[in-house]
Amino acid sequence: MSASAQTHGNGSIPKPRSQRQLVFNVLRYDPARPEAVPRMQAYKIEEADSMTLFIALNEIREQQDPTLQFDFVCRAGICGSCAMMVNGRPQLACRTLTSALPEETTLAPLPFFELIGDLSVNTGKWMRGMSERLQTWLHTQEGERDLRRIEERMEPELAEQIYEMDRCVECGCCVAACGTAQMRKDFVGAVGFGKIARFRLDPRDGRSDDDFYDMIGDDTGVFGCMSLLACHDVCPKSLPLQTQIAFLRRKMAAMGL
Repeated sequence: MSASAQTHGNGSIPKPRSQRQLVFNVLRYDPARPEAVPRMQAYKIEEADSMTLFIALNEIREQQDPTLQFDFVCRAGICGSCAMMVNGRPQLACRTLTSALPEETTLAPLPFFELIGDLSVNTGKWMRGMSERLQTWLHTQEGERDLRRIEERMEPELAEQIYEMDRCVECGCCVAACGTAQMRKDFVGAVGFGKIARFRLDPRDGRSDDDFYDMIGDDTGVFGCMSLLACHDVCPKSLPLQTQIAFLRRKMAAMGL
């Protein structure tokens, strides 16, 4: 008796699973062309096993339309470059399996950020401005660093907490999902609160809560958050944004009394 017959009982050879025909409706627009107007364009491809949205878009660009604009670097959910709106929800294309999508999917660029073209947005420009505004680097009282000095000790539990907030890949999903950010462009956003929470935890940083209050203690900071917490829901790295925002708000409220 053949192995196939042993496996299936009736001796028949199993048929390969039929592949779905996927349709991607993509918002196309190039702001660099004065005559361009936003439009939807549909692309059809055959789904492959373990296909991600990133793979699907690359197949479309390579085989159907080389003018399609979208971003990618790492293909592993580390760089955050491929974030886009997938059926109205911010997601990373490289971590989105097409098997989790319906046969017809709508793709659009992240809102809030400057549009480069089609699905490509300039998150880096905003992220840099946010980092400069919040001064997201260690502030110490020391002068020139002694590179030969032994690294300062830190409790493993504290190091883990700091590392947890350092996992942010600055993809912009949390900002794109934020209701406050859509209404006011000067809002710090969850990614900024995560940066503040990280440096507030770090014992090497010499800033006080008064210093942090000056940066986020108003409506452009934690008091502008409407607590809808869409940022927490869409974070592709599952960062504890809900906990950190609530903690910072309590601390900043106490400073304002």
